[in-house]
Amino acid sequence: MIVAAAADRNKEPILRVLRQALPNVVWQPSEVDAKCMQSISAFTRALSLPNVKPPIFLDSSRSWETWGLRPSSLDLIVNINMVHISDVGCTEGLFKGAGKLLKPSAVMVMYGPYAVNGCITPQSNMDFDHSLRQRNPAWGLRDTAFLWQLAEANGMHLERMVDMPANNKCLVFRKQ
Repeated sequence: MIVAAAADRNKEPILRVLRQALPNVVWQPSEVDAKCMQSISAFTRALSLPNVKPPIFLDSSRSWETWGLRPSSLDLIVNINMVHISDVGCTEGLFKGAGKLLKPSAVMVMYGPYAVNGCITPQSNMDFDHSLRQRNPAWGLRDTAFLWQLAEANGMHLERMVDMPANNKCLVFRKQ
């Protein structure tokens, strides 16, 4: 089973935000990487989690119609540490999909490091952004202003930005 250090370190603050958003939820994990899908399945079996479905393959760079989900069928989308380590097309696809798949008034919660109105702070996030862009020029911290524009273009609005440990944030977008 794969355990990402950052995920393990930040799970409690993320869970507090999620518990507040939706206390009784059935989870549908998704992943683009086959090894990660196997790991999700192994964790779900090992922990006997009755409210977690088997993971589905989901590539957010492809149209939401390919995801196997019905329009206006989701109460919640949770996206953790993806947008800074993927092409911007994945971020755009995520927002397009959320705009189509979320029920009215449902939320999308995003967690990770972000630039805020063009400013990356502190220095450790600047260094992280630089290292990501060195590894892949299409990667890097996404700006909350850009995400706000994507949300608005897809029938959502940024409802809340929550400061989290390790200079990360939870962004809560609500479908209108």
